[in-house]
Amino acid sequence: MIKSIFPIKVVSLIVAGIFVLSCKSGKQDLGGELLGVPDREGWVQTIPYGMVVCPSGTFHMGQSDEDVPATQINMNKQITIGGFYMDDTEITNNEYRQFVLAIMTDSLEALGEEYVMRELYPDTAVWMKDFTHHMGDPMMEYYYSHPAFDDYPVVGVDWFAARKFCEWRTNFLNTYRASQGLFKMPNFRLPSEAEWEYAGRGGRDMAKYPWGNPYVRNAKGCMLANFKPGRGNYYDDGFMYTSPVASYFSNDYGLFDMSGNVAEWCEDAFFDASVPVVWDLNPTYYDDNETRKVIRGGSWKDVAYYLELGTRSYEYRDTTKSYVGFRTVVTYLGRSSGAEF
Repeated sequence: MIKSIFPIKVVSLIVAGIFVLSCKSGKQDLGGELLGVPDREGWVQTIPYGMVVCPSGTFHMGQSDEDVPATQINMNKQITIGGFYMDDTEITNNEYRQFVLAIMTDSLEALGEEYVMRELYPDTAVWMKDFTHHMGDPMMEYYYSHPAFDDYPVVGVDWFAARKFCEWRTNFLNTYRASQGLFKMPNFRLPSEAEWEYAGRGGRDMAKYPWGNPYVRNAKGCMLANFKPGRGNYYDDGFMYTSPVASYFSNDYGLFDMSGNVAEWCEDAFFDASVPVVWDLNPTYYDDNETRKVIRGGSWKDVAYYLELGTRSYEYRDTTKSYVGFRTVVTYLGRSSGAEF
């Protein structure tokens, strides 16, 4: 092997000199060498406020309990997921209110107040519509509008509105970054079903719940999530309906309420056989003609089975429910190892 005549430091000084001369002359004189486009700033991806890191990794997607061999819609499959950031809680009423007010301000003239209210404003009537012979009037009147519920998860939002929120949040952040001369951040979006399950496990492969296995109470007998512990029993966990976000312990990634409180919209269309169909690297099942969309995590009105991280469920994309909300994710741009997170 022939050694270079010039030491590396000398070569670096020559290249630096070329750039200095090119700046003075107003031309990009690269000395005939392939050196890349000069004056491009380095990239450092910051963690958006309220989000936590979900590093790249491999896990086994699917049921970890409840008669695994008989489960036909979520058979176990090893999956690799790229790094991303995720909201540490569900989007709250007050956070969603910021979005609604911004959209109303920008869109009233173009779309009309009726359109904005109908398409994006939370459907507060879900507290009456979802349950037969139920005194939901107080929740319908106060849940979204009253400051007492500001830190509770927003509900009554369909899949389309959740995606519109992601679009607005992306533009809101990147408009500010552009004003500061910064490169734009990747888009906010709904998590894929695989990302959601991977994040919910918090690095515990095959875990039944975000906190591990196999119980829904801790050693002191306290509930570990907001759900329906038994027939007609909604209060043993401390809350009759939803709870303020982050009322229970987080998982090992720092994510709260991945099981219980409200189920969460995912990006994927629901298909019974999607798990064996999708690829095993960052899988997402797309089907614009499928009106069913995946929801995950179970809710305040569900029994423990729906809290399991391997349980799949769905709602129709244009429906609103008092037990379905969402949280967002951002793709991490950089080394797949996530070493620099």
